[in-house]
Amino acid sequence: MVTSQPGPRGEAAAQPGDWREHRAMATRRKGQYTLWKSSLDSMSQLMDSDMDYERPNVETIKCVVVGDNAVGKTRLICARACNATLTQYQLLATHVPTVWAIDQYRVCQEVLERSRDVVDDVSVSLRLWDTFGDHHKDRRFAYGRSDVVVLCFSIANPNSLHHVKTMWYPEIKHFCPRAPVILVGCQLDLRYADLEAVNRARRPLARPIKPNEILPPEKGREVAKELGIPYYETSVVAQFGIKDVFDNAIRAALISRRHLQFWKSHLRNVQRPLLQAPFLPPKPPPPIIVVPDPPSSSEECPAHLLEDPLCADVILVLQERVRIFAHKIYLSTSSSKFYDLFLMDLSEGELGGPSGPGGPRPEDHRGHPDQHHHHHHHHHHGRDFLLRAASFDVCESVEEGGGSGPAGLRASTSDGILRGNGTGYLPGRGRVLSSWSRAFVSIQEEMAEDPLTYKSRLMVVVKMDNSIQPGPFRAVLKYLYTGELDENERDLMHIAHIAELLEVFDLRMMVANILNNEAFMNQEITKAFHVRRTNRVKECLAKGTFSDVTFILDDGTISAHKPLLISSCDWMAAMFGGPFVESSTREVVFPYTSKSCMRAVLEYLYTGMFTSSPDLDDMKLIILANRLCLPHLVALTADSWLCVCHRAVHSDRTDGSNSDDGGH
Repeated sequence: MVTSQPGPRGEAAAQPGDWREHRAMATRRKGQYTLWKSSLDSMSQLMDSDMDYERPNVETIKCVVVGDNAVGKTRLICARACNATLTQYQLLATHVPTVWAIDQYRVCQEVLERSRDVVDDVSVSLRLWDTFGDHHKDRRFAYGRSDVVVLCFSIANPNSLHHVKTMWYPEIKHFCPRAPVILVGCQLDLRYADLEAVNRARRPLARPIKPNEILPPEKGREVAKELGIPYYETSVVAQFGIKDVFDNAIRAALISRRHLQFWKSHLRNVQRPLLQAPFLPPKPPPPIIVVPDPPSSSEECPAHLLEDPLCADVILVLQERVRIFAHKIYLSTSSSKFYDLFLMDLSEGELGGPSGPGGPRPEDHRGHPDQHHHHHHHHHHGRDFLLRAASFDVCESVEEGGGSGPAGLRASTSDGILRGNGTGYLPGRGRVLSSWSRAFVSIQEEMAEDPLTYKSRLMVVVKMDNSIQPGPFRAVLKYLYTGELDENERDLMHIAHIAELLEVFDLRMMVANILNNEAFMNQEITKAFHVRRTNRVKECLAKGTFSDVTFILDDGTISAHKPLLISSCDWMAAMFGGPFVESSTREVVFPYTSKSCMRAVLEYLYTGMFTSSPDLDDMKLIILANRLCLPHLVALTADSWLCVCHRAVHSDRTDGSNSDDGGH
């Protein structure tokens, strides 16, 4: 029988199945090693996260943030710990009570890195503790061993500021009496926000924010002064004050620690909480200036002056018996013939040549650079007019006693040259015009009775040619006042005859268009008429030609024209047409008004356009336009002033950037 022999050291010899036990043992040891290594890794992570506590010169600050619900505590912590940025509309979403977890410093490496900072040459690690805002919550665990407490309220919620004194500050002093406190007003952006837009963006059942609920900075400072604590304001939307709050909270905690750990030399240079720089409000959106519709461009007002001879200064005598009152400014700016007529020198009784005393003065024509071009144009197209209005030759045989020759349509020019060398004499200041124009017989200044006031005053009396009939002539006058011709006029042939005598070629063309069933083309003629008259009115305003009133202003005088003012401004119409002293005087005093402002108003009333100038004070112009009840001019001036401000701001920014580039 074979027996097993004891091995060395008295151990039994190895059996064939012992290798399985060795393999199992090795596996167990390997598992233990893996578990041990993972434990070391986790401990290493914990040591990394707690390394700040063990560093000799790194001060770990526990900062507890408290305050009412929905005042912005968690948003403020996330902005500091996670660098979170949110828009105002994201902040207006439905509020859900949340607490920022303190274990973020162990889980997120980025949060841990952002907690480290240097304040006044002291390395710190700021650990933020969030809390619930509900008053019944137990926060004693959060307050434990706190170094500083940040007490928040919302500047849009007065109750939250009231709770600072009545609930939060007493609770803080109860649980951590030695911890310094920082008072923080959150949601600063709501102070400058459009509350109507904010309330529309909030949830339907949310209580709207009222303007009287927005707390001014003085309210927060009063409470902070009463409690003896620093005060700061923050806005997560504007990214304002976040660093100020926590840097000064760290300073308050370090100063408190310095009193207890006086041997730490690196805490000697820590400052007290600093004052906060003022908040620069965001640039408000530009004001929305609604420019109302301009005054009606209807020609009823000028046409009304023909029926109601208000401020008339011309009497047109037709066929020795019909007297029509008119206005120099309307006739002269619509017809070059009337312009030359009213500028004649009536002091001499003798008619002269082109440069003689009876003809229009040369300088008067220099004021119209477009006059020769206008007549030259009609001179070249006169043949076309003859072809289009061949049926107009109805006045070939006019009585010799009328003082005029054949009145058929012809291509003529109004260049101010006197036809013929005849002379004429009238008593007083006047002239015989039969040799100067076929449309006029004579012109004379005489005292006439005003049809409205029945007072005698000096007027210009113009006797028209006997071939001119009252009905068609009134249609011609309506064109000279309004630039329009009624398609249903019956005496179109006589209207064309009068237009030929007065050399108003546009009116003759309008008659031709109506006869040729092309009346739609008259719209362009009317537009050209208004453009041409606008230019002449501006010239008369600049030179004071045909003016009948003078405004006495603070820095001088300026001449104007009552008919134009009456037809374009209700305020002026009431002053000159009502029972006021100004209606019968040639001088009107305008206090607190400058020449530049009055000139801008007159140009607007005459032309319907506003043009700004460097010497014009826009604010004073707005005041004057408001006095004269001109809302359209007020809006135009405000809009122009706003554009000037925008250009100035843009220019300043451009100059500033250029200077910065030059400095670099």
